[in-house]
Amino acid sequence: MAERHHQAPPPAAMEELTKGLLREKGPSASQVLAVVTLLPIGGILLALSGIILAGTVIGLAAVTPLFVIFSPVLVPVALAIGLAVMGFLASGAFGLTALMSLSWVVSSVKGRRGPKRRPPRVPAAR
Repeated sequence: MAERHHQAPPPAAMEELTKGLLREKGPSASQVLAVVTLLPIGGILLALSGIILAGTVIGLAAVTPLFVIFSPVLVPVALAIGLAVMGFLASGAFGLTALMSLSWVVSSVKGRRGPKRRPPRVPAAR
């Protein structure tokens, strides 16, 4: 294979090229303002998230023995509450389904909807 030799430009030309690129591609005033504004806000939010994480870990470590002691009571209560919520949601869904079915039957009897009205036939694509 043929070897390719690249000749590096002289250092003075490279320096001028670099300075020209830096002058043309510098950050705009709005970009600088955005960084100056958002950097402290990001730092504050990061610090708050760290404090919240530490508080959560400490709280969990403090409350875990209580969860272990009261688990014979808490587990059945949580199951009962979960089943009650599921029952309420299911009854609401069944009631809504019944209302929609009743509405469909009424509109079908009145002739607005149902087997009498069929969609127009679309010719088969060949």
